[in-house]
Amino acid sequence: MGFLAGAVITGTLLLTAVLSLVWTPEAPAKMQILHRLKPPMVHGLLGTDQFGRDILSMLMVGAWNSLSTAFAAVAIGAALGTLVGVFAAARRGIVEVFLMRLCDVVFALPPILSAMMLGAFIGSGPLTAIIAIATFMVPVFARLTCGAALQLWARDFVLAAESLGRSNAGITITHILPNLINLVVVQISIQLGLAILTEAGLSFLGLGMPPPAPTWGRMLWDSQTFLSTAPWLAILPGLAIALAVLGFNLLGDGLQDLLDPRRRR
Repeated sequence: MGFLAGAVITGTLLLTAVLSLVWTPEAPAKMQILHRLKPPMVHGLLGTDQFGRDILSMLMVGAWNSLSTAFAAVAIGAALGTLVGVFAAARRGIVEVFLMRLCDVVFALPPILSAMMLGAFIGSGPLTAIIAIATFMVPVFARLTCGAALQLWARDFVLAAESLGRSNAGITITHILPNLINLVVVQISIQLGLAILTEAGLSFLGLGMPPPAPTWGRMLWDSQTFLSTAPWLAILPGLAIALAVLGFNLLGDGLQDLLDPRRRR
């Protein structure tokens, strides 16, 4: 049931994000001062902001901007983290200890702090957000895959391959990585929710995509002044963020049940 609910929520968000590339009710940057701060259903389905911009259009485009940043960051983090994890497990010894301690150091730096440091050098923007979130994701996937790979290296089919003279690289490619795919896929789905929340926080602080491109986090920042007079400006993007995080978490939990044979039985 959780998997179905997560699939419906995330599927709806993805379809909305893709639809925004070809159609929105209004141009998201179009200002209509005469219709500023109109509540939902009075002017447009979800009302307008302080500049008269259509909230629904901004949420649709913001879905693409937020989701694309999160997907790119998690994809990079998952790829690099998985490579580090399986390499550490294959080499073991001092190499494994060094890489895992390095992951601990990187993990100790929150993505917002990393984005602030990067912003000082390369400026704020989507690239800064992607690098900061991906850097935070690498140790998550590295520690996860390293632990799982070490367990696989002790399995009989891997020991048999070693006894036949297969190299560590060959065993990793043919036996270790295929058995880690399900685990990595589940973790990607769970981390996507965290990445969306982090991207919203970075955009809220002005470290994400620059204006006038709408993002859910910046919409929350812009709504602060109007919380008492136009609460929908904060409620609607807040609901979008909450639904996205909930959807990906439910999807991850459902995938874990679906792909784990013990849970499936």
